[in-house]
Amino acid sequence: MSEFKLNFRDTATAFADKTDTELREKYRLFKMLNSPFLSAIGTRVTKFALSLGLPVEGLIKDTIFEQFCGGETIGECEPVIRKLGSAHIGTILDYSVEGKATEADFDNTRDEIIRTIERAKDDPDIPFAVFKVTGIAPLGTLEKLSNKKKLDAKGQAKCERIHTRVNEICEFAHSLGQPVFIDAEESWIQDAIDRLATQMMEKYNRRSPIVFNTLQMYRIDRLPFLRAASKEAKSGGYILGAKLVRGAYMEKERARAEEMGYESPIQPDKKATDRDYNAALEYCIDHLEDIAFVAGTHNERSTQLLAQMMHQRGLPHDHPHIFYSQLYGMSDNLSYVLAKNGYSVSKYVPYGPVADTVPYLIRRAQENTAVTGQMSRELELISKELDRRRLA
Repeated sequence: MSEFKLNFRDTATAFADKTDTELREKYRLFKMLNSPFLSAIGTRVTKFALSLGLPVEGLIKDTIFEQFCGGETIGECEPVIRKLGSAHIGTILDYSVEGKATEADFDNTRDEIIRTIERAKDDPDIPFAVFKVTGIAPLGTLEKLSNKKKLDAKGQAKCERIHTRVNEICEFAHSLGQPVFIDAEESWIQDAIDRLATQMMEKYNRRSPIVFNTLQMYRIDRLPFLRAASKEAKSGGYILGAKLVRGAYMEKERARAEEMGYESPIQPDKKATDRDYNAALEYCIDHLEDIAFVAGTHNERSTQLLAQMMHQRGLPHDHPHIFYSQLYGMSDNLSYVLAKNGYSVSKYVPYGPVADTVPYLIRRAQENTAVTGQMSRELELISKELDRRRLA
């Protein structure tokens, strides 16, 4: 087998669209995020200030929001869409408003998600749309559905409204031929989300992959789930859409399992997660006729592995069933180098009112400090580019 390696240390490519000032600002922000103490203090102060109604939104918008979000509205995201597009990187508009609870809120979120799909129509710079089911559904109902608890008449009505909203989004996406991701969430509500995603794929993925379910590979059951879902799709005559991620709720999952006295659904260590993630990549690439998949990862080894497997199988870099994705503001070395080499790569670009996206931003800060080495790698690459530009 011939070896094939992409140069993910190419900082000139990774930061080509960053001005010297932007690069220095990025370095300062990531330096803070690299400190668990400063990050924890920052998130607590932000929560406290917002709870008191203090005018901190401007400060948030000019710092962490600007780094990880595209804007407050779809319109404000336009410069980011164009900037990424000029580097052949797609944008995935992610309406990141969390914590809403009324039926009116859920309807408003559904309408906004539909607007993101409409904005993506016929624009090669926006290859996917995305939504979280918790943005359009009450948590309690999803938990009852996941635990297969019997619903009363009120709960049944809520369940029907959830299904209607999900179907309206997927049906609209299908009518435009616009693929849409259904994000993964906590394990205790995920079963209901999996069933909804499967129903939507069965309905709308007959000819091409429109609906993608998300699998968090830090769960011990996701690799068997992927294999079973693949067989179910094949026998059902539809294409399985799978977005593979490592996961975003690890600490929360472990804490809940310990508190409630059940076995944690999370892998015992990072090595086990990496093993299952890479095995999932291989499984998908071995079943490309029946699976379209997205490698949603910031992990350089997994990204390199998938590129190598594509090379070994003689697959084109822009194969219509293989995609790469990272978060906006993170791992530019992966995204920009992949794009430069002709791979289909996109960035999740969260947006929404500053105050409403704070839960997302705080989670981002907490995840980043929890991920061993991620911030250090980001800082190392920024420092390398500052040195290359003789700005350090």
